[in-house]
Amino acid sequence: MVGANKQSKVYPSIRMPNGNSPQPLRGGGLACMINSEIGAVLAVMRRNVRWGVRYMADDDHLEHPLIISLKELRKMIFSWQHQWDNISPVLYLQPFLDVIQSDETGAPITGVALSSVYKILSFDFLDINTLKVDEALSKIVDAVTSCRFEVTDPASEEVVLMKILQVLLACIKCNASSKLTNQHVCNIVNTCFHVVHQASSKGELLQRTSRHTMHELVRCIFSYLPSIENGEDALSDGDRAHGQEAHQQDAYNAEGELLGNGYVILGRVGESPPPDGFTSNGSNADLGNKTEEAAKTADPVTMEPYGIPCMVEIFHFLCSLLNAMENIDFGPRSNPIAYDEDVPLFALGLINSAIELGGASFSRHPKLLVLIQDELFLNLMQFGLSMSPLILSKVCSIVHNLYYFLRSELKLQLEAFCSSVLLRIMQSKHGASYQLQEVAMETLVDLCRQPYFIAEMYGNFDCNISSSNLFEDIVNLLSKSAFPVNAPMSAIHILALDGLIAMTKGMNERMTNESPIPEKMPSDLESYTSFWTVACENYNDIDSLVAFLRNMKYIKRKLTIGADHFNQDPKKGLEFLQSVHLLPEKLDPTSVACFFRYTKGLDKNFVGDYLGNHDDFSIQVLNEFARAFDFRGMNLDNALRVFLENFRLPGESQKIQRVLEAFSERYYEQEPNILANKDAALVLSYSIILLNTDQHNTQVKKKMTEEDFIRNNRRINGGNDLPRDYLSELYHSICQNEIRLTSEQGGSLPLMMIPSNWIGLMHKSKQVTPFISCDSLAHLDYDMFALLSGPTIAAISVVFDQVEREDVLQTCVEGFLAVAKIAACYNLEEVLDDLVVSLCKFTNLLHSLSPEEFTLTFAEDTKARMATVAVFTIANRYGDYLRTAWKNIVDCILSLHKLGFLPSRLISDAADNVDSSSDTGLEQPSTSSKKTVAHVPPPPVPHRKSSSFIGRFSQLLYLDTEEPPPQPTEEELAAHRSIIEVIRECHIDSIFAESKFLQAESLSQLTQSLISSRKGNNVQEDETVSVFCLELLITVTLNNRDRIMLLWQSVYEHIANIVQSSTMPGLLVEKAVFGLLKICHRLLPYKENLTDELLKSLQLVLKLDARVADAYCEQITMEVMRLVKANAIQVRSHVGWRMITSLISITARHPEASEPGFETLSFVMSDGAHLSPANYVLCINAARQFSESHVGNASRSVKSLDLMGGSVFSLAKWSKTLGSDATKMHHDIAEMWLRLVQGLRKVCVDQREEVRNHAILMLQLSLTGAEGICLSGEIWLQCFDLVIFKLLDDLLEIAKEQSPKDYRNMESSISNSVKLMSKVLLQSLQDLWRMTSFAKVWVGVLNNMERCMKMKFRGKRSEKIHELVPELLKNILLVMKAGGMLAPIDDSFWELTWLHVKNIAPKLQEEVFPAKELEQLHSKQPVIEEGNILVSSGETTTTTA
Repeated sequence: MVGANKQSKVYPSIRMPNGNSPQPLRGGGLACMINSEIGAVLAVMRRNVRWGVRYMADDDHLEHPLIISLKELRKMIFSWQHQWDNISPVLYLQPFLDVIQSDETGAPITGVALSSVYKILSFDFLDINTLKVDEALSKIVDAVTSCRFEVTDPASEEVVLMKILQVLLACIKCNASSKLTNQHVCNIVNTCFHVVHQASSKGELLQRTSRHTMHELVRCIFSYLPSIENGEDALSDGDRAHGQEAHQQDAYNAEGELLGNGYVILGRVGESPPPDGFTSNGSNADLGNKTEEAAKTADPVTMEPYGIPCMVEIFHFLCSLLNAMENIDFGPRSNPIAYDEDVPLFALGLINSAIELGGASFSRHPKLLVLIQDELFLNLMQFGLSMSPLILSKVCSIVHNLYYFLRSELKLQLEAFCSSVLLRIMQSKHGASYQLQEVAMETLVDLCRQPYFIAEMYGNFDCNISSSNLFEDIVNLLSKSAFPVNAPMSAIHILALDGLIAMTKGMNERMTNESPIPEKMPSDLESYTSFWTVACENYNDIDSLVAFLRNMKYIKRKLTIGADHFNQDPKKGLEFLQSVHLLPEKLDPTSVACFFRYTKGLDKNFVGDYLGNHDDFSIQVLNEFARAFDFRGMNLDNALRVFLENFRLPGESQKIQRVLEAFSERYYEQEPNILANKDAALVLSYSIILLNTDQHNTQVKKKMTEEDFIRNNRRINGGNDLPRDYLSELYHSICQNEIRLTSEQGGSLPLMMIPSNWIGLMHKSKQVTPFISCDSLAHLDYDMFALLSGPTIAAISVVFDQVEREDVLQTCVEGFLAVAKIAACYNLEEVLDDLVVSLCKFTNLLHSLSPEEFTLTFAEDTKARMATVAVFTIANRYGDYLRTAWKNIVDCILSLHKLGFLPSRLISDAADNVDSSSDTGLEQPSTSSKKTVAHVPPPPVPHRKSSSFIGRFSQLLYLDTEEPPPQPTEEELAAHRSIIEVIRECHIDSIFAESKFLQAESLSQLTQSLISSRKGNNVQEDETVSVFCLELLITVTLNNRDRIMLLWQSVYEHIANIVQSSTMPGLLVEKAVFGLLKICHRLLPYKENLTDELLKSLQLVLKLDARVADAYCEQITMEVMRLVKANAIQVRSHVGWRMITSLISITARHPEASEPGFETLSFVMSDGAHLSPANYVLCINAARQFSESHVGNASRSVKSLDLMGGSVFSLAKWSKTLGSDATKMHHDIAEMWLRLVQGLRKVCVDQREEVRNHAILMLQLSLTGAEGICLSGEIWLQCFDLVIFKLLDDLLEIAKEQSPKDYRNMESSISNSVKLMSKVLLQSLQDLWRMTSFAKVWVGVLNNMERCMKMKFRGKRSEKIHELVPELLKNILLVMKAGGMLAPIDDSFWELTWLHVKNIAPKLQEEVFPAKELEQLHSKQPVIEEGNILVSSGETTTTTA
């Protein structure tokens, strides 16, 4: 039972003035307190003579029974002492209650008695364990609710009424209140409401007190609801069917009595006070004259401890106060407008209190819940369209609470309220005032602030084909309302903005790192599958539910398009739906009927015409359409209302006939109780439609009466009459609630909710799918955001543009950032791009302003500063998902650069950041900001040595013409500091320093934006912008070394375009060249697979215009030197070294660049540190370039020759490490050696004597130091032909043709060359003499010696050569003799040798081959013994046999 749990209910006791709870009095203390109250009552009574001694006829005198009872009580209380726990409170309460109930007492006496009872209740004398406490409380309530007193003056009357309220409230609040019965609680509410009603003609204090007491009563009663367990909440005799038709019944009859169950009279709102009511004309007031009679006939449930039954009745009574507004009769003195607000506000306030305290517990008790679902919500819908902002505000508060506590039970009701009330008011469908619109907007925004409101609206309605797109409607409304059209910003605009931002923030809070990005829905369904009444298989499985909802939303979107086609041409509409597989390829009646039944937005005229057609298919569709309705438990008129809501009844009688036949057949099939057959249903349906037209058509003057309607329907029920009560009920239902036949398309907002529409909604609620809770719907945020983002960005942008209040601007920025976060989470790049583009417009950085103008305007423009920080915050946080918006961001950065406000660290790359020791934050702007806030031109090209006289002269002119900048004002300095602080907050440098973390596509877009942003207002500014972009591009490239291939092609092409288009030195081409070198320098250690690609890019340096190359040659060479020194070990390929040596070689003849160039070459070649087969020939050629160069002194050429000569040992080293089978490599080394000696031979003819002679020496070293190198005879032959003989030919030719002044001491050079030839011949003799072509070499040696002998210097022969050549020849011949290579046996070689020798030294043969020895050689063949052939390091050779 309900009362079983009431033992634990304890209400707080009354607080004393000092704030402490009173201690219960016991024993003598209690007796004293009651005694004082008795004395107080008696004292007041004695003031009136009527309460004095009464003398009887026999001279006896008697006191009044009320006085006697009080005096008797006084006698007893002191005798009870310690027996109070065994004393029933009724004993000491009854005398006071008798005074209260007596009709002989006046207001003062009644008031004192009420005060005494209140005092006893307040001091907690009564609790749940008190003996017979239930009887005591029953007596108190009965006495107070039936209180009678004689009214003497208005003031005393009001006092008594206030004390009545006081006592009744104390009964509800006391600790024993759980012992009150349902009947007594209802009596208490009855009485209090009567006082409220009477107070309307009394003083302000009584009015306020009575209303406050009523609120307190409702709060106390419904605060108990959460503690009541689920159970049967029916009253046995008073069980009402609060269903879909309950709103048609008045809760109270004309006399104001509760229907059934014996509850006390309440009195109808608005009627004149009854004669026995509270009056001020001296008559007695009677609140409970029927209490005793009611108690006798009461249902047993009413006498149980109070719980659900009384709450149902009280809540039903509160709802009835709203219904009663229709029956109010206003007197001549009443104020209809005031009353129109007063009663509903009072009733709505009480209802709101009940819902606030009952909360979700209403859902556990069906009778309470059905009251809310039906009667209450219908009234809320109707009062929601009131013209009073106060009423609307209270209605919206109730709906907000209902959503919070009971939304799962009020699915369709909430949809109807949002659509038919809130959205309707906001769209001014019925001329709503600004105040009403503001209240509606506040409510909508409050709902949007609920964490899951929009998600639940989207999942339950937008993803339901039979419901409106509530989420989309709200979004569109808020977006539209945020736009101020031809008017200044108002509170509604700001509220709408708050709503959009609240939606966005709600998504933001639900979003996690694991927020799923759903798969893209297919463009078309594969085939038709019936979906009209399909429900999700498992609402608890999130994945299954989300997939189901997304699919239904997709279908609904297609259905909406199909409905639009249908409304233009029904046939084409159906064909379209077939093409997208929402209808089967071959139409069947069921699918078309479902399309008409469940699709929103159809033109009801077209639907009605289609259903009324006479062809067989249309008739089948009509029958299937009728079968889609469930009419069970419905009256005929209500069933007809529901049926006709979906289409407009056609005008032709035959079509009407067919439609009503289908309806009648379906209705009779489901409701055969009263009607005899379907024909009876058909005739009665016709009659109802005719009655509806008759009653509600203004052109019909004479209306049909009830008797007429009953007479017209005689004998239609199978030849019999229908019950009169049944027809009467139909008649009154139609008269009161018109069946509206509308052609309005479902796509627009519904009409104002009237009872007729409400019946259809309640019918639909029986079949509605379960309310989908918030927990499952975060997975739909992606779909919702796709709909929300566009309107939100547009609305925020408009508000941000027009408002100046800083708090609103901050709200807008928060909205922008919330949208950005969600867009980034869901990879919605286009949304993020649109957002950034919109924000960039507010930064003022894209406008052409002078630095002075910008400084002052930007510092004062809060909007621009906020927008700027927001743009760069988005770039830093969500740069991964930016695409085309990078262009706008780069443009903003360029504007700041042109204005001189960027941090100096902006261009630093990752390596720079690592190297820097202490500077970690943004620095002051790179321009001289401490001296001036005006624009400072970009720093000039760094000082460089130039071989151009014009270049140096122009620098001098620039220095002479430079003027000091103007000094800034204090205002400018303050503005400048403010801007610097904003720039610090932007962290622009982080965008590029952290670019290594950007996604590939975003990074590519960023680089393309830097490449394409190259325009300024003039040529100089254009170059400045281009330089800055290039520096940023290089920074980004260096920061992304691990994925350089993403950027390399575009970066290289960009630098190549700059280099190839530059014909004069300039800052841009300088940055391009050195940026390219920097990239190579930084990336070579990390990207071995890109080494060749990077080094090949340096060919751009070789393509520089001559003037450009000359200007930067030294700096380029320095960079190349650093690159080589740092990365030489990484360069392994011939291609890479060819590019490096080419860059080094071109510096050999440059005055400034040759020194670092030669240093670079020395680093590579010294001691063979970095020589390799891949770069050997290249380095030899480069060294030859330096040795031949006349730039600098001869010592550099000598050092170059040393590098060349020393490189032969590297060849020997490589050769020794090779195995005998490495033939190819040995051949390659021999070729390198040959290239080396050829290069040295070319330097041996240098004009400078020192260089020439040192070259011959290095050639000799290379030729004689080749012992470790595997050289074949063929190589030696080539060496003699291409090197040695060629060298002597050139030297002799120079000595003969050139002036001795130009080539000094050629005699010495020729002598050294002859010595070289002699030594090489002797070294290679063993390999050469066996070769068939040795004779050719030998003849060449002899011919060159002969030429040297004949050579004259300054007209004279050289004594030195004439002494040297024979001696060298003799040594060679002796070696050949000792080796058996020269003997008379070979007549041809012998004769050839001596033929040439005689021309050189005629007597030499006799010295080598004396006559005696020669004869012996001719007589016998000599045996050549192996011996030691000693060849000194000097000029002679000694032979030992």
